[in-house]
Amino acid sequence: MTEHVAIYGGSFDPITNGHLDVLRGTLTIFDKVVIAIGTHPGKKGLFDFEERVSLIKQVIADEGLSSHDIRIVSFDGLIVDSAREHGAKALVRGLRDGTDLDYEMQMAGMNEMMAPELQTVFLPASPSVRTITATLVRQIASMGGDTSLFVPAAVDAALRAKFK
Repeated sequence: MTEHVAIYGGSFDPITNGHLDVLRGTLTIFDKVVIAIGTHPGKKGLFDFEERVSLIKQVIADEGLSSHDIRIVSFDGLIVDSAREHGAKALVRGLRDGTDLDYEMQMAGMNEMMAPELQTVFLPASPSVRTITATLVRQIASMGGDTSLFVPAAVDAALRAKFK
């Protein structure tokens, strides 16, 4: 039996309730999900790669998601190359609004030209998480705001520790 594998790429700096919503949806459609954390040597994130992996693993455990169905990897090139490398047949993208759709449709079209064997799958964010972005979460945390409504508990604790 062939496993259906999807790749879900992003910076996950940090993983938010929005990311988690898309991950849950992806697991209802695909057998396995590769969470591909984009890394760029010249770009410094709030959390380094190892911290992001640790937070994602903690969130997966806390949420009772099967760690056997989820693999976490890094990528620093094209997501289509990472998808091929990890045996994914689909690229998963979350959509919050029309602005996301416009941008993601352009990306899907270009990805299809580079990798016609890959299908892009769009998952709409649930209304309760539609406004969440990792950028806004980082800004709120940096100003001492409460991020507990926007991120899982482990991430909230890590943000508080980071900005102590």
